[in-house]
Amino acid sequence: MKRTLKDRLAILSDAAKYDASCASSGSNKRDSKSLPGLGSTSNGICHAYTPDGRCISLLKILLTNFCIYDCAYCINRSSSGIERTRFSVEEIIWLTLEFYRRNYIEGLFLSSGIIRSSDYTMEEMVRVARDLRQKHHFRGYIHLKTIPDASPHLLEEAGLYADRLSINVEMPTEKGLTQYAPQKHAPDIRRAMGDMRLKIDAAREPTHTGRRSSKFAPGGQSTQMIVGADATTDQDILASSASLYTGYRLKRVYYSAFSPIPDASALLPVRSPPLLREHRLYQADWLFRFYGFEFQEITAARPDGMLDLELDPKLSWALANRALFPLDLNSASREMLLRVPGLGPRGVQAILSARRHRRLRLEDLANLNISIRKARPFLHAPGWTPGKLAERADLRSLFLPKPQQLNLI
Repeated sequence: MKRTLKDRLAILSDAAKYDASCASSGSNKRDSKSLPGLGSTSNGICHAYTPDGRCISLLKILLTNFCIYDCAYCINRSSSGIERTRFSVEEIIWLTLEFYRRNYIEGLFLSSGIIRSSDYTMEEMVRVARDLRQKHHFRGYIHLKTIPDASPHLLEEAGLYADRLSINVEMPTEKGLTQYAPQKHAPDIRRAMGDMRLKIDAAREPTHTGRRSSKFAPGGQSTQMIVGADATTDQDILASSASLYTGYRLKRVYYSAFSPIPDASALLPVRSPPLLREHRLYQADWLFRFYGFEFQEITAARPDGMLDLELDPKLSWALANRALFPLDLNSASREMLLRVPGLGPRGVQAILSARRHRRLRLEDLANLNISIRKARPFLHAPGWTPGKLAERADLRSLFLPKPQQLNLI
């Protein structure tokens, strides 16, 4: 039976939801099939954030969910019994342009299973981006999921038309990748990332004439790793992320909690990890990128190498390093203030600016739009010292979420 374009869109947009590397969260609560009317949306529309922080809507789909690889954790693996289909290049272009004209989307996120060969699949994806840019003069956002073992010239061409490229490392460790995806090779992935970094850096360098060379993936590159499919600890995951950020200058590492799939391999767990674990990894990632923390110190106080699920990583670290606190609100360095629970980069900058003019009291933080609930035990200021509060053995319990009554109906 030949499927309609709408049927294929439903299948291939649903298959794309497992890829988190466009920072998206699709929704079917207002699906146009179940609730038509003003504001109803079609399958495949998700939200993502551009490098300048804008939230945009993207058409997030796969070229095809056929795949010659048999990665144990993937719903589209070759041994899976899912319903298969594909789009042609022309169909994806038409969908993108029509969705864009109707103001449903501002760009395209395109991924694919591997069909025939890595080069054939990558060439099809590049053709989508090239034709959108050159034939149809499409100026919207394009994010391509690239294939690491495709020919270098195809990856280079992809960067000329896409705003951002991503290559998924899949598993946090090389051992995990070998075990769950033996047809993929970590050295190939790292080599492709390294080549991409060199091309991105070269495009940002001015030429001898003073002009910049042709743009190459101006939004940089990102990656995704699956969390909870194996026994890798949060400490190992964060160490892997640290090497990716420092070695390849990635814009983002995305963490995707493993989701059980039909007819799964016996290697995989039968349950998904808590989604809160994924959230804590993002918080720890933020501490490394914007707060000056080293990844290894975030989990140093935890002998099992796992992040505390009950408290955010920064608060957990502060409780484990009480000897460093309380800090003087009016003399502590920016680096140390960033380690105070409840204080973010903007809040710290506001404190540094305000204290040039006068000595700050704790209550002044409220005037700077800073919540003092978490910060109180870790700061002292004129008229305030935490005293015994900072020494309480049960200080941790003061920050734990309150028990919630379950709904029995």
